[in-house]
Amino acid sequence: MSADPILFRDLAYVFVAALLGGSLAWLARQPLILGYVLGGLIISPLTPGPAVSDIHTFELFAEIGVVLLMFSLGIEFSLKDLMGVGWIAVLGGPIGMILSILLGLGVGALLGWSPLQGAMVGMVVSPASTMVLARLLLDRGELHTRHGRVMIGITLVEDLAVVVLIVLIPAFGAMQGERVLAVAKALLTAAAILVPFFYLASRILPPILARIARTRNDELFLLVALAVGLGAAAVTQAAGLSLALGAFLAGLLINESDYAHEMLARLLSLRDAFVALFFVTIGVLIDLRVVVEHLPLLGVLVGLIVLGQWAIWTTVSLIFRQPLSTALLIGVGLGQIGEFSFILVQMARQAGHVGDDVYSATLAASLVTILINAALVRFVPRWIGPARLEQRPGPMLGLPSARGLERHVVLCGFGRVGSAIGEALETFGVPYVAIETDPDIVKSLRARSVPAVFGDAAQHVILAAAQADRAALVILAIPENDRARQAVRRIRAFNPTVQILARVHDLAWRARLMEAGAAEVIQPEQEAASTLIRHALERLSLPRERVLAYLNRYRGAMESVEADGTRPGRGCRSFARSA
Repeated sequence: MSADPILFRDLAYVFVAALLGGSLAWLARQPLILGYVLGGLIISPLTPGPAVSDIHTFELFAEIGVVLLMFSLGIEFSLKDLMGVGWIAVLGGPIGMILSILLGLGVGALLGWSPLQGAMVGMVVSPASTMVLARLLLDRGELHTRHGRVMIGITLVEDLAVVVLIVLIPAFGAMQGERVLAVAKALLTAAAILVPFFYLASRILPPILARIARTRNDELFLLVALAVGLGAAAVTQAAGLSLALGAFLAGLLINESDYAHEMLARLLSLRDAFVALFFVTIGVLIDLRVVVEHLPLLGVLVGLIVLGQWAIWTTVSLIFRQPLSTALLIGVGLGQIGEFSFILVQMARQAGHVGDDVYSATLAASLVTILINAALVRFVPRWIGPARLEQRPGPMLGLPSARGLERHVVLCGFGRVGSAIGEALETFGVPYVAIETDPDIVKSLRARSVPAVFGDAAQHVILAAAQADRAALVILAIPENDRARQAVRRIRAFNPTVQILARVHDLAWRARLMEAGAAEVIQPEQEAASTLIRHALERLSLPRERVLAYLNRYRGAMESVEADGTRPGRGCRSFARSA
């Protein structure tokens, strides 16, 4: 069977476009999704230059990106975190979206749109991009400010509302008589299929995940994540609902397990690749000729998003008694659209509720509003004043039992060495979070009310769950040298100032871990030799001062072995002659 060379050429075009666009966006300090969409414009058949031949094939790949995005959102979604923000997210989010729909209806009436199209436009311009917002807040160090936490909380509610809208959009239209009856019948049929399916899945999945976890096999974890996410999406599609809904519900099931963080960590790279493909595909589908022909429509959408959303969310924030400065920042931050608006407008077009002009203008408006929003998020806080940015500890997402910890110890590996360290920390009342790949150890730690995360310490998601960004110390009790080096690098990138202690069995690896960012690296055999030497010389009744001086020189010689390139025996003899 011969492969289709056109398909692979087009696939290369797509990922090269994503790479170039993403790199340019990164250099310009803009959200990566902006670069992906611009890359898609470059390879679009509707623009000059190299172009993909069969965009419909890549639309299928883009659907996988949507499924993986919604699946990971379900895994990350936390009702406890949402309630921690307060009623402004839980109630304010839906109120803001309703006001946005009403605004769309009002503007649509002035422009002569049908009520259905006005409502659809109001829905599409309402949800801000969580990915864009989080990236901008992280870049400015404002993710844990009051306005940052409220905005993330509101976008989480919007994301959940999008799941509902995805179900409802195909049913909008002539909601009368037989149509209403048909929709109700379809929903009942879907419920009859989905309720028992997800009930059984909630019973079957935990033991399956536990068995996979005990294998400690990364590939199997990735495969079970794909099987669960894509399988649930297929079931909801068969029930007449959307793929995205099934993926989100499957993510919620995983969210309740002990293995959510590790599964998310294994899925992220693949998800990001397909999500990049999704945004490139969006860029390919933008018809610049249609946008140019409907520039007034583009202006209306940009106004609805930037000015309309700013007015709506500032008002909602003030209603929920937020300070004026916080309310203004919330209104500014939510004045952009992204991935979920793309999904909504795509579904609205497929259902015949909006035309190609609204579709293309919405995609173009997302680029414009992200650019405007990135500038506003940078400059508006300066006008309001840095003193108004109230810092609040704690990330939005993380391990519930580790929430609120600060200046704690992150202990990576809880085997014989790690458990001894943990016992010492408990004796001295030092708070710590354990990261371990053995599910049984994690379960026993949690039974003792010790915060524990199942997963690989070299994964960003796992470190975030352990609150490593606010830790005072990280201890690596991992026996595998290469895994330890990967973990040191990732920890150092995640928290540049934290002290890292590690151990290695091979002396040659000590310098490698120090170079990766470890503050101190312990070599067990060297420590054992030092202890034996001390006991031997003390039992021979040699002067304690000479013994300690010898041990200090011995340790210094061992630490310089790697740097000098000498063998341990030769290093020992060289300083022994001077003793």
